Amino acid sequence: MSGNPYRKSTGQQAEIVPSPCISVCVMDAAGVLCLGCFRTLDEIAAWSLLDADTKRGVLAALPERRIAHRLP
Repeated sequence: MSGNPYRKSTGQQAEIVPSPCISVCVMDAAGVLCLGCFRTLDEIAAWSLLDADTKRGVLAALPERRIAHRLP
């Protein structure tokens, strides 16, 4: 399948990967990351379309983003 990298393939078995959303939806001063879950706007918007592996990749990046963002 070409085109949207966020779209699930039709034959893919749906695997549930929970959203990291904690209902604190506030963007950082740069407008890049949510201060609640540390996802980008694109990641948040596409979450329901992402396949499980891509979601796990996003989740794996969040701790580093959280640490980097909180450093002065």
